[in-house]
Amino acid sequence: MKIIDFHTHIFPDALANRAMDSLKKNAKGEYMPVHDFTCKGLISAMNNFGIDISVVMPVATKPTHSDKNMDWGLEIASDRVIPFAGLFPDDNWKANVDRAVSLGYKGIKLHPEYQNFILDDPVMLKRYDYALNKGLIILFHAGYDPIGSDPLKSNPKMFKHLLRELRGGTIIAAHLGGQQQWQEVEDELAGEDIYFDTSMGTEYYGKEQFKRILAAHGDDKILFATDSPWSDAGKEIANLNSWDIPAQSLEKIFHLNAEKLLKI
Repeated sequence: MKIIDFHTHIFPDALANRAMDSLKKNAKGEYMPVHDFTCKGLISAMNNFGIDISVVMPVATKPTHSDKNMDWGLEIASDRVIPFAGLFPDDNWKANVDRAVSLGYKGIKLHPEYQNFILDDPVMLKRYDYALNKGLIILFHAGYDPIGSDPLKSNPKMFKHLLRELRGGTIIAAHLGGQQQWQEVEDELAGEDIYFDTSMGTEYYGKEQFKRILAAHGDDKILFATDSPWSDAGKEIANLNSWDIPAQSLEKIFHLNAEKLLKI
């Protein structure tokens, strides 16, 4: 079966070692990477795990990163690697969104904890609206991250509020709608007009909870993802394949839904 991993992370070769050391420190020992954060390392892991395409999600932690991320994304884009634009949510938002569109980017990655914003802040809602109405997908980190502290800057209730306030467009909440918030995902967000990715991942929310969310949300808006290199794609794939999920649903989750969003 074809497999598209909708949520991965890599860095330019010159920065990869330093980034890996910093991110491992931020992860506080909770997660360990399975490759070296380079494009070559990602593709090697893809080959090992039988993944056909990876979508790369840069996170801009400074305003200067927006242009650098977009320039680098053009260098790594290929038939196997599709980069999103990692934009910093600042006052240059509209110009950066316009540039991302002009360069052919399909979407944007945002991370409330690393970029220090509240998911449903009114200023951010206006920024999302601008990008979504330009045709860009927005993938958000959702829920817990070791770098964050309570109260977390995103949760399923905030995503529900966001959906009520925006004027449409494609939104993806990573980590099945909210890392370590899955009961709230079931109660508040399942069935809403939002995509979930499966990243970080099947060993945390488990078979029964995943199947309840799948039943409530439907198989048209769930995307296979790993948060590579923070999750072992082989284990993620094996778990989903062993959970008695209908073959037609697995086809959607592993690649058909992603192909529709990415128009490939």
